[in-house]
Amino acid sequence: MTETVAPQTDTPTQDVPTFDLYIAGEWVPSESGRTFESRNPADRRDLIGHFQSGTPADVARAVRAAETAGGLWRRTPAPKRGEILYRFGQLLADHKERLARAMTREMGKVVEEARGDVQEGIDIAFLMAGEGRRMFGDTVPSELPDKWAMSIRQPLGVAGIITPWNFPIAIPCWKMMPALVAGNTVVFKPASDTPHCATLLVELMAQAGFPAGTVNLVTGSGAEVGDAIVDNPDVQVISFTGHSSTGKRIAERAGRRLKRVSLELGGKNGIVVLRDADLDLATDGIVWSAFGTTGQRCTACSRVIVERTVLEPLLQRLEARTSRLRLGDGLEPTTDVGPLINDAAVDKVESYIEVGRRESELVRGGHRATGAGLEHGHFFEPSIFSRVKPMDQIAQEEIFGPVLSVIPVPDYQAAVTALNQTRYGLSSSIFTRDVNIAFRAMRDFETGIVYVNAGTIGAETHLPFGGTKETGNGHREAGHAALDTYTEWKSIYIDFSGRLQRAQIDNQEI
Repeated sequence: MTETVAPQTDTPTQDVPTFDLYIAGEWVPSESGRTFESRNPADRRDLIGHFQSGTPADVARAVRAAETAGGLWRRTPAPKRGEILYRFGQLLADHKERLARAMTREMGKVVEEARGDVQEGIDIAFLMAGEGRRMFGDTVPSELPDKWAMSIRQPLGVAGIITPWNFPIAIPCWKMMPALVAGNTVVFKPASDTPHCATLLVELMAQAGFPAGTVNLVTGSGAEVGDAIVDNPDVQVISFTGHSSTGKRIAERAGRRLKRVSLELGGKNGIVVLRDADLDLATDGIVWSAFGTTGQRCTACSRVIVERTVLEPLLQRLEARTSRLRLGDGLEPTTDVGPLINDAAVDKVESYIEVGRRESELVRGGHRATGAGLEHGHFFEPSIFSRVKPMDQIAQEEIFGPVLSVIPVPDYQAAVTALNQTRYGLSSSIFTRDVNIAFRAMRDFETGIVYVNAGTIGAETHLPFGGTKETGNGHREAGHAALDTYTEWKSIYIDFSGRLQRAQIDNQEI
């Protein structure tokens, strides 16, 4: 059995705070008068707080506040906007440990990973702050004499930001930092599983000096708050990370109003292990990618595609390493794997375990973890299936939990085919000592991110993040490419000839 660590409850459930919405620079209750709870997934007895159940009317208030603030914010020089982002990044750094521990308590990832989540927020804040002085356009020669031609970026207006629970600091920062430095204002709806992290984040944004109405927070359900943001005619751009089916529905609704939509959706990421690979290094990368964040990452490795000649030695290593992983509260320093986010996630993983038992061979795990100290949380054993076929259901559908499918193949070309035979294309990896094959993999793998001799997780904020196929709709987050979502191009021509010059008309005098 997998080792367990008893969860610790840091905060008693008595005297539980109630948190408000943040609209037009003020913390205010919802017009609904209703609240919902956020609880610790490692110990459901631990009630974190009550949060406002927002309504379409609350969204309308937030959008009006964002519109009102937008005129002054877009006229604020971009370097000055960047200075506020720098202050915010420093506040994140100053409060990193507090935020990380609050994150672990609310969504379950081990505290070391939570620190990394906050660090991503810090990194993107500093990166985008720099874009305030770097927001390049183009200058080009005009075809006419005494004429200047250039292009600049301009903000779109109000950005609707809808984020998931698995990276409750990093992903909101990935989206809000480029939106804000470009001169947009924001209406932010976090996942209902992590409203406390969102509240702490917005508190620091207010402290950093973002003007009232520039950033607005509305908590609540997708049906009440998310749809209202998508449908509001005064929201010009939507950025969403989450389930593919939800993203498709958002694209349909937003398409009726010709809104710009950036979607970051599912993944079914694979690691290819070839016969010449360093199997110990590959094992490290696979275990970290498959079971870090309890498999609840869009970039998590859920498939290992391995040449048959090294299948058994790799499986032995994976089983041995997985058997030593310790489940428990992520605030405990000895914990390796925290809980799943909620009961529905546990049910989903369990249902796929049953599918996998019918399709292949379960070699490790496969059960809810209910040992001593885990009975009040959403824990599931890290699980491994062997001899999975590339088109099996567990090899094709996103499980979003600690379930790994090992797929044997005869050679590199078969590995490429198996890797690419999914409807997703976010992240991939190859372990090999052959530099020629590594470069072929960079070309052949149909994913937005490719790693060589590393796992499928660990993207850095200064490169574009995103995928191909049904992983998204072509936009990228992070890197300077993130600005593309939140800006539109304006071309400008300045004629200083003192006479009317007609472009493309063949009567010019030089």
